[in-house]
Amino acid sequence: MTDTELTLSDASFADLGVDDDLVRELATTGITTAFPIQEMTLPAALSGRDITGKAKTGSGKTLAFGIPMIEKVGKASPKKPQGLVLVPTRELAVQVTRSLEPLLAVRDLTAVAVYGGAPMNPQIQALATGASIAIATPGRLIDLMERKALDPSDISIVAIDEADQMADMGFMPQVRTIMAQLPDARQTFLFSATLDHQVQELIDRYMTDPEAFEVESPTETVETMEHRFLKVHHMDKAKVLAAIADHNDRVLAFTRTKAGADRLARDLRGLDVVCAPIHGDLPQRKREQSLKRFADGEIDVLVATNVAARGLHIDGVDVVVHYDPPDDPKTYLHRSGRTARAGEEG
Repeated sequence: MTDTELTLSDASFADLGVDDDLVRELATTGITTAFPIQEMTLPAALSGRDITGKAKTGSGKTLAFGIPMIEKVGKASPKKPQGLVLVPTRELAVQVTRSLEPLLAVRDLTAVAVYGGAPMNPQIQALATGASIAIATPGRLIDLMERKALDPSDISIVAIDEADQMADMGFMPQVRTIMAQLPDARQTFLFSATLDHQVQELIDRYMTDPEAFEVESPTETVETMEHRFLKVHHMDKAKVLAAIADHNDRVLAFTRTKAGADRLARDLRGLDVVCAPIHGDLPQRKREQSLKRFADGEIDVLVATNVAARGLHIDGVDVVVHYDPPDDPKTYLHRSGRTARAGEEG
């Protein structure tokens, strides 16, 4: 089943079968009508079907799998979550957790973000107190399972989010290891911007008669996004970026390397631009702090490697700058997708 629009539909969440308490909570945050991927998938997901959802980033996939999961899980026993969300990056684990926590709180349930680069003990403790949903990166999840800190035997519903990025980052062996340890009687969702052969292998191996949904677009990039090419001498690149930042509230600049991100951040500070880098060598606490400051409008430019190119939702990114051009068209699309999200311009 396909849909060609990336704008809000006329369908309310109540019309789609979502329970009243969750509908009311969504309304308190101004979410009253569904995006197409939500309108398409929620009835099937709520009925218990396995589903695949293909849609561009920023299309509302988190609620598309999060709402059915919250409706299905209940109070969890220690170390035995009932729902599992697999994500490729630490930042996405935190983001999905924060998105679902208000809805879980309505039912007095909790979730735990499980990822590496952060102390393990708080995650172990959250699982021991009975977190109903684990939102996890594959490596840390396997660590906790091997330590017997997480028992997967009660997991009845699973979502694999950003599955294509999981494949691009080489996580498929870990994903297969995890899926092989889950109960056979479960509901499985898979959401992805693209479906390549590795993702199709997951669908064939671990899903039961899934119903497929796709939000199509006539172009690879959204119509509300404007693209410009600037030919700039390499010695002037930072100055041009500073000028762009001076005329926009939030600018996300991508570099090819971690060292390049640090170097650009230093150059921008020398030009009186409030900025921060984010890349894989930084402590998780510092990465989260930089993301929060950027989302809160405290910094003008976030300088990122491709760790921020996929899956993250930051409202109001005005401009994406490919400071170092990407190596392939796919990376260009995903980097650019940090702006002009969910019908906004960028």
